[in-house]
Amino acid sequence: MSEYRRVYIPGGSYFFTVVTYRRRPVFSESCNVAVLRAAFKQVMAAKPFEIDAIVVLPDHLHCLWRLPNGDADFSGRWREIKKYVSKRIGDSGRRPGERDVWQRRFWEHAIRDENDWRRHVDYIHFNPVKHGLVSSPGEWPYSSFRKFVSAGWYDVGWGAGGLPDNIKNIDCE
Repeated sequence: MSEYRRVYIPGGSYFFTVVTYRRRPVFSESCNVAVLRAAFKQVMAAKPFEIDAIVVLPDHLHCLWRLPNGDADFSGRWREIKKYVSKRIGDSGRRPGERDVWQRRFWEHAIRDENDWRRHVDYIHFNPVKHGLVSSPGEWPYSSFRKFVSAGWYDVGWGAGGLPDNIKNIDCE
């Protein structure tokens, strides 16, 4: 049995990987991505947090959040996001009272410093290329990549030349 313990840091920044049930391509349909966006909007209104970077792929998503000072409840926020989406697009599951949209858990990583933050932002934006969905991060529609290009963080063609060196040893799937 695993003795994994989550690290809760008030005001912390976290990288998350959240996967659909049995890796079903739930978010290959734009209407389901719209439901996910609505879930984020509703939860953020009730329990604020910032999304620094995000990518939504057909069967999983990665994002980097910044929690408000004094608040460490990322688990409660994920519970509400998953619940919102499941009620709107989920099929009745095998588990009583549950819908089969999401895997039960999610993976998180507490961001340690600016370099760790940057590596995880790069990982998020390169992920559609890693999975062979596009040849350049800018081609993927469900990503914060273009926001980062507009802010001057990336050139438009970043990531088209292959896996960036700073994320070669990261695997957050």
